[in-house]
Amino acid sequence: MMKFTVKDLATMAGVSIKTLYHYHKIGLLMPSEVGESGYRYYGLQELKRLQEILFYKELDVPLVEIKQLFDEESTRVYTLEKQRTLFMKKIDRYQQLIQTIDMSLNYTRKGENMDNQLMFKGFGSKDEWKDALEEQVNHLKEAYNVELDTNAIDVDKMNMMAIEAKNFTDQMAEFLRNGVKYDDVSVQNTVKNHLHFLNKNGHAISQEDYLNQTKFFLQDDFHRQMLESQQTGLAYYLVHVAETL
Repeated sequence: MMKFTVKDLATMAGVSIKTLYHYHKIGLLMPSEVGESGYRYYGLQELKRLQEILFYKELDVPLVEIKQLFDEESTRVYTLEKQRTLFMKKIDRYQQLIQTIDMSLNYTRKGENMDNQLMFKGFGSKDEWKDALEEQVNHLKEAYNVELDTNAIDVDKMNMMAIEAKNFTDQMAEFLRNGVKYDDVSVQNTVKNHLHFLNKNGHAISQEDYLNQTKFFLQDDFHRQMLESQQTGLAYYLVHVAETL
């Protein structure tokens, strides 16, 4: 029977000894044998398991979820086939993003404007959007008994709305950092343009609706922390801006 020390395994896999100790501590990768002196030894099965762990890590799966997956998965073949499928999906997505970058470069070099829909091709899939929204969906369900339907996600539209939302909050955070008053005409126009964009793209919202939304974000822990993590005071700033529209 092949036996590897912690140092042997760490060297082969390109990880630290500290990492292997941590995997042991959380029950993710147990040694096959612990000697009388306390030395840990690993066999071929543990070597294979470590490979599977590192594949999942490359897929950005958290350690706690990796452990749950191993509890559910029955064979090494099943695990490797599943990991291969996930990597292929990632490759497909990156290939689409590379194509979008190439198109963007071509349009930019020619001094032409690129079609809005083409600009966002490759930014996520329906499942990725569901994952991204999961925490917010669960929060609204638990705190307010409000259910968001994520089964009919339009990926292209979601990408477009997400880019607009990020650009808007980035701009408002910059106004706040630079000490621009909430009733400044540039701040007011930025908000009005944002509301115009939302209304034009199927999200009917009045100035009163927007004020109520900012007040909700301020009162709700989840949304307030999301804004405050971007810029301290942003949640409060947005309420003052909305009140002076």
